Order: sequence, then C-alpha cells, then structure tokens
Amino acid sequence: QAQLVESGGGLVQAGGSLSLSCAASGRTFSNYAMGWFRQAPGKEREFVAIITWNGERTYHAASVWGRFTIARDNAKNTVYLRMNNLKPEDTAVYYCAKARGSTYFSASSYSRDAEYDLWGQGTQVTVSS
Repeated sequence: QAQLVESGGGLVQAGGSLSLSCAASGRTFSNYAMGWFRQAPGKEREFVAIITWNGERTYHAASVWGRFTIARDNAKNTVYLRMNNLKPEDTAVYYCAKARGSTYFSASSYSRDAEYDLWGQGTQVTVSS
C-alpha cells in the first residue's frame, strides 16, 4: 500500500531552522511531482511548495519564498522541505502530498488540494516568539 510519512517537525524559536522529510513507500513516486502543504489551527490547508518529477522546477508560496526550499532525492524516494528563518505564523501541521501529474506550470493547478491524490499524516511545526 502506497504511503507517505513525514518527519522532522518540532518546536523551534523564531529565526530558527527545521528540515522536514517525507518518505514514500509502496510504489515509485519518481514520476510524479510532490508538494508540501500546511494547516494552522482554525485555518484552511494552504499550499507551501511543489517540486516536479525530476526536480528541475520548484514553486514556493509567496509567504515562504526565500526562506523555505523544497528538494527531492528520487533514489531514496524522499522529499524534503528546508525551512529557515522561521516565524510564529509558520506554526502549522505540515503535510507531504503526491501530485497527479509530473510537471506543472500554473499556480492555479499546483496549489489546489484536488491536484494531489495521496497525503501523509502530517508533522507538527511550532515556532515560538
């Protein structure tokens, strides 16, 4: 059974860094784009970043641009999210997700929940001020 398992969340002070990992198992994910989303308490889940199947294209939400970086290692079936200069407003549960396609060019598509068909259970990131 295909599944995604996130790890690396935790408590960090504002200005600190964390690295999240998403390990995929049960099938090969190297042909698909992979994304990260987050959901803060009382808010809707929002897009954070996506990386195309071969890692050649990445897109990051404006709120994290310049601070977060998505990457992948297809040999390890793993996707990463490096988060620097964290802010209290970054506090959320972070989810890894497998996209339906391999490559995206439009934010109107890759930022939509419906464009992803497999989700991890999430990992909590808490940033204290």
